[in-house]
Amino acid sequence: MSNIVKKVKKAIGDPSSIIIWLNKNTFLRLPSKIYLSVLYKKEIGEKINWKKPTTFNEKMQWLKIYNRNPEYSRMVDKAEAKKFFVEHLKKTGFENPDQYIIPTIAVYDRFEDIDFNKLPEQFVIKCTHDSGGIVICKDKIQFLSNPQKFQEAKNKIDRLLKRNYYWYGREWPYKNVKPRVIVEKYMQNDGEDELSDYKFMCFNGRVEMILMCTERYSNGLKVTFFDREWKKMPFGRRYHPTSEKDIKKPKNFSSMIKLAEVLSKNIPFVRVDFYEIDGKVFFGELTFYPGSGLEEFTPKIWDRKLGDMIDLSRRQRNAK
Repeated sequence: MSNIVKKVKKAIGDPSSIIIWLNKNTFLRLPSKIYLSVLYKKEIGEKINWKKPTTFNEKMQWLKIYNRNPEYSRMVDKAEAKKFFVEHLKKTGFENPDQYIIPTIAVYDRFEDIDFNKLPEQFVIKCTHDSGGIVICKDKIQFLSNPQKFQEAKNKIDRLLKRNYYWYGREWPYKNVKPRVIVEKYMQNDGEDELSDYKFMCFNGRVEMILMCTERYSNGLKVTFFDREWKKMPFGRRYHPTSEKDIKKPKNFSSMIKLAEVLSKNIPFVRVDFYEIDGKVFFGELTFYPGSGLEEFTPKIWDRKLGDMIDLSRRQRNAK
C-alpha cells in the first residue's frame, strides 16, 4: 500500500488531522477557540475544559485566548526581547543590564541582505519571529566556500521567514511579529559543544521549576526538571526522557532566579531562559506557552500539579 493511500485512510479515520492540515496550509482558519479544542483533543487525547481549566496544558490554551497583553509580541521577538530585557531591568534598578545580553551583530529583512564581509569569523543566524530554527557558523571561510552548505542555510532561513509561527498552536504573541533575520555573536563555553540552557518556569512572578535541555547533539534530547532548590523532580516530558547524568546547579543560580522573577512579575506564566557562559549569565528568550501547551507530562499527575501553580482567578473574572 502506498504511503499516500495510508495517509488518506488515516485522515478519514481521524478528521482532526484534516482540520489541522487545512489550517496549516491556509485553506481553513477556524476561530482560535474551536481550532484549539480540536488540536488539544488530538494531541492530549482529552476534551479541554474552557470554563474550569485545571492542568498546566489546559491553562496554556486558556491563556492563549484570554490573556492578550500587546507587549507579549515584543517579548517574543528575538531582537526586541533584548531591548525589553534591558529597559525593564533599568526601570527596576538593575545596573548595567546590557551585560546579560548576547550581542546582536545585525538585523536584516532577508537572508540575501546579509553582508557576510562585515560579519566576524563565527556567528549565529536565526529568525526573530520563530522558535527553534538556527544556523551556526563556526568558520566563515568554510561556510562561504561550500555552495551546498550555504544554500542549505539560505533555504532554511527563507523557509522560516515565510512561516507565521502563530497559526499551528495559535500562540497569538507571534502573529504580528515582523519576520526578520537576526545575526548574533557566536557564544561557547570552553571545551563544550553545546551551551547549558537553563529554563526558569515562573508562575505568577515566582520561579517554581527549572528545566534543563541536555544531550541535544549526542544521545538525543533529554529534559530534566528541578525545583527552586535544585532538587531533581520525579517527572518529565512524554517524548523527552530525563537525563541520567549529574547536572550541576549553575554558579549564578541565585542571580538567574532574581532576574527571572523581575521579568515575570504580574504574568500568570512565562518561562525565562538563560545561558551560563564562562561563568557569566546571558539572557536567552521568553516563552509563554512551552510546547504550545500540547506536550504531556509523565507521570500525568504532574500536569495537574503544575496547573495548580497558575492562578487564573482574577483573569477568569475579567474574561467573563
